Amino acid sequence: MCTGCELCVSVCPEVFEMDNNVAKAKADVPAAAEAACKEAAESCPVTCITVA
Repeated sequence: MCTGCELCVSVCPEVFEMDNNVAKAKADVPAAAEAACKEAAESCPVTCITVA
């Protein structure tokens, strides 16, 4: 579903990276990046990020 807009990478580079034209999580979410990761999920235009 990722459209490759790179918004999540901009908001939370500690967790997200681009893999060709698709963003992917590169690591588990460190405690210090939880808020940014949630912001990235809420900002995703196609809502393909799930934070548990």
